[in-house]
Amino acid sequence: MMKIPDLDADRARYPESAWVREQSLWAITVYRFGRWNDSRPHDFSQKLYDRIYWLLFRIVETLTGVSFTKAAEIGPGLRIHHFGNIFIHSSVKIGSNCTLRQGVTIGNRHEGGGVPVLGDDIELGAYAQVLGEIRIGDGARIGALSVVLQDVPPGATAVGIPAKILPAKTPA
Repeated sequence: MMKIPDLDADRARYPESAWVREQSLWAITVYRFGRWNDSRPHDFSQKLYDRIYWLLFRIVETLTGVSFTKAAEIGPGLRIHHFGNIFIHSSVKIGSNCTLRQGVTIGNRHEGGGVPVLGDDIELGAYAQVLGEIRIGDGARIGALSVVLQDVPPGATAVGIPAKILPAKTPA
């Protein structure tokens, strides 16, 4: 049986029976399979598995509405709540233990433009849009329906259209 890197970390963030109830895990598994296959020697089986990857990618993309190719760099522990309408540009970099909710788009602002880099432990609310050559710092939170067009510092929360950085709360 093949051991696919980072898939165990992804699965650990899902409930026990996720294969049946959480279709987003299908998309993550296909993504991890494609990344694993690309790391293998270029021989006949690698080419065959690549064709299988693209077939599975299109099937899962159509069934789930989750679209990110193996070209994107996504750290271990990805969790997608409430699958559907999730689009991630193929050049995006996402850190470890990030959480996406339905309707999230992470990509460029115009064709050929730069794309976001997301740190570790980021949470993106439903229908959040993160666009352009920006950085989202570790532990940042992006509110639902926000459109982020600027850097977000580590640990900050960004909300609104366009998103504004909320002041950090001081401990009481």
